[in-house]
Amino acid sequence: MPDLRPMLATPGTHVPQGEEWCHEVKWDGVRALAAVADGTVTLTSRNDNRITPAWPELVTPPAGLRELVVDGEIIALNERGVPDFRVLAERMHVRNAATVSRLATRIPAMFMVFDLLRLDGEDLCALPLHERRRRLADLDLGRAGWQVPGEYDDGAMLFEATRAQGLEGIVSKRRASTYRPGERTPHWLKFPHRYRGSYVVGGWRPQVGTSDRLAALLVGEPTAEGLAYRGRVGSGIGAKQSRMLADLLAPLVRPRPPFVDDVPRVDATGTVWVDPVVVVDVETHGIGYQRLRQPSYQGVRSDLVPDDLEER
Repeated sequence: MPDLRPMLATPGTHVPQGEEWCHEVKWDGVRALAAVADGTVTLTSRNDNRITPAWPELVTPPAGLRELVVDGEIIALNERGVPDFRVLAERMHVRNAATVSRLATRIPAMFMVFDLLRLDGEDLCALPLHERRRRLADLDLGRAGWQVPGEYDDGAMLFEATRAQGLEGIVSKRRASTYRPGERTPHWLKFPHRYRGSYVVGGWRPQVGTSDRLAALLVGEPTAEGLAYRGRVGSGIGAKQSRMLADLLAPLVRPRPPFVDDVPRVDATGTVWVDPVVVVDVETHGIGYQRLRQPSYQGVRSDLVPDDLEER
């Protein structure tokens, strides 16, 4: 895989208008770069981890075995036919090949490809987005299980349509924008319909009357001063998620909290503190008084590390 990191979008305040902008659906999935070389597909996560074994249904070489690198989002559909990160979460941490194969059949993933970075040895990052998209559209990616989603001229229309369909949101991009690997720029703007953020786990609380059944996570947000406490997350953690999280956090136990500010006694009592290395997605109604409002656990982000959150 070439030394590339995905280009990142900046949170927008209003959907831009005008011919210089195009608009795409914001997918609720896992960002990935895919490289095709010598008839082999390699998938790499946003934090440069090889994730190819997790997605066997996406590794058929497309485009007549041409060499290429593309940017996109791995998604899976929920029971309503809507992309949902929580559906993917069941697959992201599985390493056993037989289990991965069964899950690929039961929870098939799709790769939504929205940018072309290299083709037949040519670096396309310096080309404007509209030219990269034109070349992408000319490729035959369908037999690999990959899709090239459409782009739209009317951002306001797309924003309302995706809201009505229960989709994650939209991304607006300048047609003339070059691809700047690993950078977050105002040339790409994101507009989610619901507030979802990624936070670092600093501890967990057991269910009442137990010592080993995980009931809630204590999470924080990386700041210049350190990991700032943002509250307790219990909603969304069922029995299956509880077991998985308990196993994931067991090797990370530490004697003291990793947060730079004081954790309220009501949250700290009985908490098992852990090293702050695991990132989870949390859906909330925003932040009030430095705490998440009505937070709901959405899944572990094995494609992110705490340093990635400091960029946001």
